[in-house]
Amino acid sequence: MVNLSSTKVAILGGGKGGTLLLDLLSQVPDLEIVGIADKDLTAPAIKRARDLKIKVTDQVSDLIGDHGVNLLVDVTGDPEMERFIAGHKGPGVEVLGGAAAKLLWNLVQYESKLQAQLFHIDKLAGIGSFVAGIAHDINNPLQLVLGYAEGILDEQDPAIIREYATEIIQAVKRTSAICTGLTQYTRRITADEFVEVDLNRKLEDALKIARHATVFQDLSVVKEYAPKAVIRARPEELLHALVNLIANAIQAMEGRGTLTLGTRCEANSISVTISDTGCGIPKDHLEKIFEAFFTTKPPGKGTGLGLYNVKAVVEQHFGKLSVDSEVGRGTTFRLRFPQPEQPTQRP
Repeated sequence: MVNLSSTKVAILGGGKGGTLLLDLLSQVPDLEIVGIADKDLTAPAIKRARDLKIKVTDQVSDLIGDHGVNLLVDVTGDPEMERFIAGHKGPGVEVLGGAAAKLLWNLVQYESKLQAQLFHIDKLAGIGSFVAGIAHDINNPLQLVLGYAEGILDEQDPAIIREYATEIIQAVKRTSAICTGLTQYTRRITADEFVEVDLNRKLEDALKIARHATVFQDLSVVKEYAPKAVIRARPEELLHALVNLIANAIQAMEGRGTLTLGTRCEANSISVTISDTGCGIPKDHLEKIFEAFFTTKPPGKGTGLGLYNVKAVVEQHFGKLSVDSEVGRGTTFRLRFPQPEQPTQRP
């Protein structure tokens, strides 16, 4: 039997199955993915492995003969691979292939679909909590449109009519921007490829959406952005996580306080911090807040999936999530992501 507390895994196959396996296994504690092999070095899982800084090769024998590996997962679908593995694998190495690999593939697919459904449920619930703020932000420009339109009916001066028309156009554009942001946030998350994402810009996008969470007039926002804070990520998933954290921070302050958003670039990592001066989190809750369905909000006010989903997103991006909080003083969430590999370093 493989010792699961010290498992070193090699994946054979760089297609969709290999990609989902990378996403799932990279989140398992005490499990190390030592590499992935595929004849096609442009295959999806090969690209994903490079994002995670995992060894890639087009020589299957390189991984099969690696004596540090104690579990091989074959998702190539190649009927000849079983015999090839048997002739090249090291002693004591177990192999997951054939029907067993098919079962694992089905389980991974199911887990991926379930995670996407949990994301979507949490998004829709979040929009429900934003309704009052959304209505307020849309109603203001609509009232401007109504006022200027009524003014045009009685106005004869072409210059003033042009001025009113310009104001109407700007008000409609503001309303359209709100709707566009909400549409971007609520659409279902798809398994997009990892692309370069500017964390500073993504924080700005998230703030525009999350500010609907409560009355914002008495809140101040401090931005401490580092230049070139760029990671490789799935944009929709990252936006969902940041909206959750910022909305929670805004709600914790109940309309008064300071929200601080920051990014920082270090030697091997890039971090995001979201801090509030709100009510804080009791110590006995800190270990539970990332559990699915745990919430301290009244019935109907929260799903208990927000921070659970945030943690899942961070881990799927090979990152770390931490929290510091003091009751009565506030809370800081820190997301730390690996520094992206420079293009010149890639094979």
